[in-house]
Amino acid sequence: MTIQPAKLSDPAVRAFVTAVNAHDRDAFMSLLTDDATMSDDGSDRDLDEWIDREIFSSNGHLDVANESQGGRALVANYRNDTWGEMRTRWAFTVADDGRISRFETGQA
Repeated sequence: MTIQPAKLSDPAVRAFVTAVNAHDRDAFMSLLTDDATMSDDGSDRDLDEWIDREIFSSNGHLDVANESQGGRALVANYRNDTWGEMRTRWAFTVADDGRISRFETGQA
């Protein structure tokens, strides 16, 4: 069962998934705070380098299986041209202005 991005509960997370799946880097970057951080499998990564490699240069795509914590935690099948498809977890911290200040991902 997949949750359509438009039906995700949290507006920032909904926009994040939509931007990833549309391969819209400008929209994606506009969702992040200026000092946004991220981690992959528990290790902090360079945000710009990671999103280029794992999302935009490799055709990343999220199919959300479920959400929790008011829509700020997802389990999704994530696929890209580098790694194929894998079950992943995503957690988002959303700042007061509605933009994402941190996201954490990793294998679920």
